[in-house]
Amino acid sequence: MKCFSRYLPYIFRPPNTILSSSCHTEADIISTVEFNNTGELLATGDKGGRVVIFQREQESKNQPHRRGEYNVYSTFQSHEPEFDYLKSLEIEEKINKIRWLPQQNAAYFLLSTNDKTVKLWKVSERDKRPEGYNLKDEEGRLRDPCTITSLRVPVLRPMDLMVEATPRRVFSNAHTYHINSISVNSDYETYMSADDLRINLWNLEITNRSFNIVDIKPTNMEELTEVITAAEFHPHHCNTFVYSSSKGTIRLCDMRSSALCDKHSKLFEEPEDPSNRSFFSEIISSISDVKFNHSGRYIMTRDYLTVKVWDLNMENRPIETYQV
Repeated sequence: MKCFSRYLPYIFRPPNTILSSSCHTEADIISTVEFNNTGELLATGDKGGRVVIFQREQESKNQPHRRGEYNVYSTFQSHEPEFDYLKSLEIEEKINKIRWLPQQNAAYFLLSTNDKTVKLWKVSERDKRPEGYNLKDEEGRLRDPCTITSLRVPVLRPMDLMVEATPRRVFSNAHTYHINSISVNSDYETYMSADDLRINLWNLEITNRSFNIVDIKPTNMEELTEVITAAEFHPHHCNTFVYSSSKGTIRLCDMRSSALCDKHSKLFEEPEDPSNRSFFSEIISSISDVKFNHSGRYIMTRDYLTVKVWDLNMENRPIETYQV
């Protein structure tokens, strides 16, 4: 993914400027990518807290090869660096995850998060502007009511297409540790955010309160043996989700069983061969990401050396393993 970072300085450069290949910085390195549901839009987040959205080129009979190309659609600053004075902790602006919400109207909505704060963004197009206000002049300044002698009906005039990104919600102050994943529920009303030791459930309309649904923090931190690495909702069942750990295990949880899902419904773990045990076994087995397929029947996991496909009905071993 880092190889794409060399193109980002050209996206943000002013017109008619020439950049050398050494102009990109650490902030330009891409940290996450995510397609929307249709594949028409691709959102990328970088270490500088920016989100760049690319749009797929429309198919053309004259240039059929351009169908797979993506052009810059919108760019905005999602997160800024912060400082927690109570803990004397610097909070990076780096975007850890991006998740699209299903499209309900002409606008697009997406969630983006850094280590501590999740934000909901609305991305919309505007190709018309209103003219002929009664209480404002053409530059937007309020007019003196005494000078208004007639009533005008505002009209919409065509203008150049403009894509606007506006923040709609900010979800903060709910995680002690760094957020590593977010996932939108199939009910389209809630989503969850996961850090190293806890998973919280949010309502998209409520920013000041969340519900803790998983907590693996031990009473004594010296007894800590594993951390949460990723979490994902089932694509169709709003009560089901999975989360992976640094020990290479995947736990399937059902929120109908209890409010706090510390006890899993299923545990997916491949037995370790004692002959292959080494000093690096624990590092290699740590799962970095987990995903459901579209039907929800299978789970895909990524560890240091492999991609594995698991069947929800078979917990003892994966049905396929790909060496990467």
